[in-house]
Amino acid sequence: MKMLCKVVSVLILLATYYSPRLQAQDFEAIGKGLINQLVARQFDQVESQFDAQMKAALPVSKIPGVWDSLLGQAGAFKTIVSTRVTERQGLHAAIVTCEFEHATLDAKIYMDAQGQVKGLFFEPASNAPGAAPAAAEWTAPSYAKPDSFHERDTTVISGRWELPGSLILPNTKTTVPAVVLIQGSGPHDQDESLGPNKPFKDLAYGLASQNIAVLRYVKRTQQYGADSKSDAPFTVKDEVTDDAIAAVALLAKMPEVNKKQIYILGHSLGGMLAPRIAAEDPQVAGIIILAGNTRPLEKLVVEQVKYIAGLTGTETPENKKQIDKAESIAAQVESPSLKPDAVVDFFGAPIQASYFIDLRNYDPGKVAASLKIPILVLQGGRDIQVTNADFDTWKSGLANDPRATFKFYPAYNHLFMTGTGSSPATPDDYAVAGNVSEDVVNDIAHWIKSNAAAAH
Repeated sequence: MKMLCKVVSVLILLATYYSPRLQAQDFEAIGKGLINQLVARQFDQVESQFDAQMKAALPVSKIPGVWDSLLGQAGAFKTIVSTRVTERQGLHAAIVTCEFEHATLDAKIYMDAQGQVKGLFFEPASNAPGAAPAAAEWTAPSYAKPDSFHERDTTVISGRWELPGSLILPNTKTTVPAVVLIQGSGPHDQDESLGPNKPFKDLAYGLASQNIAVLRYVKRTQQYGADSKSDAPFTVKDEVTDDAIAAVALLAKMPEVNKKQIYILGHSLGGMLAPRIAAEDPQVAGIIILAGNTRPLEKLVVEQVKYIAGLTGTETPENKKQIDKAESIAAQVESPSLKPDAVVDFFGAPIQASYFIDLRNYDPGKVAASLKIPILVLQGGRDIQVTNADFDTWKSGLANDPRATFKFYPAYNHLFMTGTGSSPATPDDYAVAGNVSEDVVNDIAHWIKSNAAAAH
């Protein structure tokens, strides 16, 4: 049976940082509740559980048509047969098996750690004739050479937080350069999984195949949820920088690693914060910025919501509502009267105002220019998260620094994966299984090796 509704979430640069984490039974209850609301035609309640991207892509005005189209093909709804919860591709999925008059379908409801719905679609039940094949899974990139490296579990200890991770080491008896991978905003696993894609696993395998050690770990906000916050007001120190510095220190203790050649590679928010991490840690030999934003997060969110809303081709009341909400959030964040202990309602996610206030005084380009280490900045031309405007700011800020290198890839999206056409990417790009492009991995490896050679 044809898939009737498929909405793929797009990364937004700011996500939920310390909202309470739900348990399996909570995700099951949300899934069953959403189906019961559809059956009762309580479409406003269904939409209230969507995240911002779902609301933009499937506003309440469109839900009745989608549901009625489903009923037209599957027949009248009869009952919920079963519900199970899985965790795959970086999201929690409630799979609600529903019996209709003419078919048995699996409703797959994808949610983040706080239960906001990020994807919803129906397909034949997994045990039904003609069921759709399983969703695409990550596969190792062609440039990975598994025989050339080995991987072992490790733990990054940062204060009272213990973050599980993986260290990949080349199969060599000499010491090697090493890289710490720093994720973008919001809770992330060690692979920075999005849909079927695992960009950090691609990078780790690719760089290790070229004789470079790689450490990646689960982000604190993914591992600990609401407990991620320290006693002080919540800032990126809790979310990113302290753990990154702890990861560098861990690598420095490894006998296989050249302690003078430890690099930070940050993606998105991680790229924005890479200069700040390096400024606090003299152990960092250089930074690699992949699609790092230079503009404030609240401005990027407005830009992203407007772009996503514009994909529909026509302005709708729901689109305008989402844009107004994004602009309201930006105004609140930028208000001079904002107090550190206030809470910003970020599309339903409560974020302590101290987070935004802390970043007001941080200029990524200025801090990067003050560093005395090599810097590599990479940007995809089809990126809708971080755009050429940010890349141009990096270039202008570092224009007089001979240690700065810039790479631009016209066809790549935010994950540095190839797409089609010259226009910016769409949320559907992230549903397509792929790998970080080989030339990106090669450019990073070449840059690291060149700096390592120059240091001798």
